[in-house]
Amino acid sequence: MKIAVLSGKGGTGKTFISVNMAAAKGKARYIDCDVEEPNGYLFFKPQEVFSREVTVKIPIVDESMCDGCRICIDFCKFNALALIGNKIRVFEEICHSCGGCLLVCPQKAIREKEKVIGRVEQGLSEGVQVVTGILNIGEASGVPIIDYISNIQWDPMELTFIDCPPGSECIVMESIKDADYCILVAEPTLFGVHNLNMVCELVNLFNKPYGVVINKYLDDQNPAEEFCFEKGIDIIGRIPFDKELGAMNSEGFIVARESDKYRQIFLNLINNVVQGVHHEAAINSQR
Repeated sequence: MKIAVLSGKGGTGKTFISVNMAAAKGKARYIDCDVEEPNGYLFFKPQEVFSREVTVKIPIVDESMCDGCRICIDFCKFNALALIGNKIRVFEEICHSCGGCLLVCPQKAIREKEKVIGRVEQGLSEGVQVVTGILNIGEASGVPIIDYISNIQWDPMELTFIDCPPGSECIVMESIKDADYCILVAEPTLFGVHNLNMVCELVNLFNKPYGVVINKYLDDQNPAEEFCFEKGIDIIGRIPFDKELGAMNSEGFIVARESDKYRQIFLNLINNVVQGVHHEAAINSQR
């Protein structure tokens, strides 16, 4: 089962929740798809780490065959090609590696080369398989790295936790496409409601079963909780606003490994997710 953890913005606690769920489970896989700024490995501190480079294809123009017709330039919607001094120049930083310029070139003057855009690191941390996608600085998109991770033939695991990038852009869509369930992490504020609504629209678009975890939960007026009640969205967990918990997390500790009390919170959350998936499957079987 693949469980994606996402939020409408950074800082809500999705890494905190996905890391601790994987640690509480014990034997699980944690995948950090926040490739522009991965930090789950800082908590897990994995051992026996090995790395694989991720490449994309970038066009190269054979000047001896190019007649400067500009067909490839007009085709490219990302403006990655330009005719400068009767020569086609390729701007690798904004090329999206679609390969279209090769197809439309009447002179067959364009071929491709491999360009390294990042890497995927894999290691172990007390039974948790830690997978981290890392995008090189300045690259246009991390989608190829997430696509690369999804195509790796992994050893079977009971549960995989996917730590998604913040927001609702293409890279988030790539992260959740194979998920069996989505956990939406929300803060108990009006701004938190705005971001929660954004990711709710996204998972509904993908027709994914989901539930909400309210992080930094307070017993006072809670706009995120009220939003869920109004929309009929399941609240599958509430992580309390706790100074001790916050201090441990800020110091890089995995709280589910440090305290039985906190470990039980995340085990209960896992149980709620599994029940939600089974309930959704039962409903679908009756349709």
